[in-house]
Amino acid sequence: MSASSKKKLRNELNAAAMTEKQLQEQKEAKKLRLYTGLFAAAIVVMILVVIVSRVFSSGIIPRSTTALTVGGTKVSAAELNHYYVDSVNNFLSEYGSYAAMFGLDTSKPLDEQFYNEAENQTWADYFIDNATTSAQNMYAVYNAAMAEGFTMSEEGKVSVDNAVANYGMYAGLYGFGSADAYIAAMYGEGCNEDTFRHYAEVQTLASEFAAAKNESLTYDDAAIRAEDDANPDEYSSFTYNYYYLANSKFYEGGTYDEETKTTTYSDEEKEAGRAAAEAAANSLLTATTTEELDAAIAALEINAEAETAPKSTLSTDTAYNSVLSVLRDWIAADERKAGDIAVIPNETTTHNHAEGEECTGDDGETVVNGYYVVRFENMNENLTNLVNVRHVLVSFEGGTTDSNGTVTYSDEEKAKAKTAAEEILAAFEAGEKTEESFAALATEKSTDTGSKANGGLYEDVYPGQMVKNFNDWCFDSARKTGDTGIVETEYGYHVMYFVSTDETTYRDLMIETTLRSEAMTEWETGLIESNELVVKNTNYVRKDLTLGSAT
Repeated sequence: MSASSKKKLRNELNAAAMTEKQLQEQKEAKKLRLYTGLFAAAIVVMILVVIVSRVFSSGIIPRSTTALTVGGTKVSAAELNHYYVDSVNNFLSEYGSYAAMFGLDTSKPLDEQFYNEAENQTWADYFIDNATTSAQNMYAVYNAAMAEGFTMSEEGKVSVDNAVANYGMYAGLYGFGSADAYIAAMYGEGCNEDTFRHYAEVQTLASEFAAAKNESLTYDDAAIRAEDDANPDEYSSFTYNYYYLANSKFYEGGTYDEETKTTTYSDEEKEAGRAAAEAAANSLLTATTTEELDAAIAALEINAEAETAPKSTLSTDTAYNSVLSVLRDWIAADERKAGDIAVIPNETTTHNHAEGEECTGDDGETVVNGYYVVRFENMNENLTNLVNVRHVLVSFEGGTTDSNGTVTYSDEEKAKAKTAAEEILAAFEAGEKTEESFAALATEKSTDTGSKANGGLYEDVYPGQMVKNFNDWCFDSARKTGDTGIVETEYGYHVMYFVSTDETTYRDLMIETTLRSEAMTEWETGLIESNELVVKNTNYVRKDLTLGSAT
């Protein structure tokens, strides 16, 4: 089963991410409003103007101009525009709502506003840098693939064809005369179906080659155990409660400035606040349960006027590297046991060395900003075995969408899906009752596009990967091969079939993933270093691009 098909279900079933192990759902991409630049030339004779205009509008110059080379492979100005505009789109997709906070004015051309004025770097320069880096990274892998005679899969070819075909559809939808015209409007003069196809082919081939490289990496038990011994904490997860008391909450006195509307405190007042914060934190150490801790927090004088009683924050099954860094050593200590509670200062160190001098880390003053009270609950070594399951998804149909885009289904709509799921399970029970017969039903009836073609199969499922009810059914301690059932999630009803339990544990999967990641990073870094980037001519990149509204 391919990694892409596994990822499909994760994306579909994990939209309401159940643990910190899931990636955040991607934000909706923002649309760019692109303005076509004007070609300006001195009018010597009319015929010259006509000839030059035709040459420019045909895109010959951007397509024939080398913007940069990667390991000797030429990248045209037109192709670089694909990387450039996609870099802008990616930025807007992730940060569009906060563009102004980054100093980006979407109503002005990118080359007329600074990203870093001290370095004389405009936003256009920033996105060109991103684009050239992306092009170097992609071509470094692409060049290696070509050198080894690696060829694109049939699936990859179809995906490229579909991507190109989509532009033809969009061209008609938005009133453009051709796909070439639409692509030129989106990416810039000289960009057309051919340049986009090449751009897509480079990315697809490079991605498939990297995936093949990743799949080729294997690690025996000795290598896995060696990594585990070297970094035992990194593959465990921890459950704990914490509460933070900032010194500033305890400051008293101060001098208020009417002009700046701020209050400043003397060193003596700050020290008194720190001591009060420490005393308050220590007063919470008598709590023997989370409930007692929360009650003591609510009873603190600084919380007396709170509309809602403050309480500790629960961090559940949190990976070591996601534990607050200031708490990490205490949380992962070998002697740690359930119910342990402690006060841990939140410290920062100022550095007195001059700019440009080496920072030794011990040339400044350590300042306490506040205190964490942390209560340890448990450590999970993640020794649960992975499982393999099949399912048939019967999606809810209909629904009512509110102003926030949330879809709510009626009891009748849910009942209809449940009835359909029960009929599918009954059909299975009335038949051969084999894994193969279940797979056939999944292929025929499932609405999950991520697993339908594979008979509803998901392999190497780890704890927390799927939404809660799906996950809980899979990892029931009594689960055995051949078990069936019906599970409801926010996506519909799932007719379940338990295939098997793997010998591999989730811990070993994480270790192998780390080893693969490190190896792939080293491999890709080596390719990039051996494929020198030489910037030639970026004059035809759309530096004067205006983004319009980022809403």
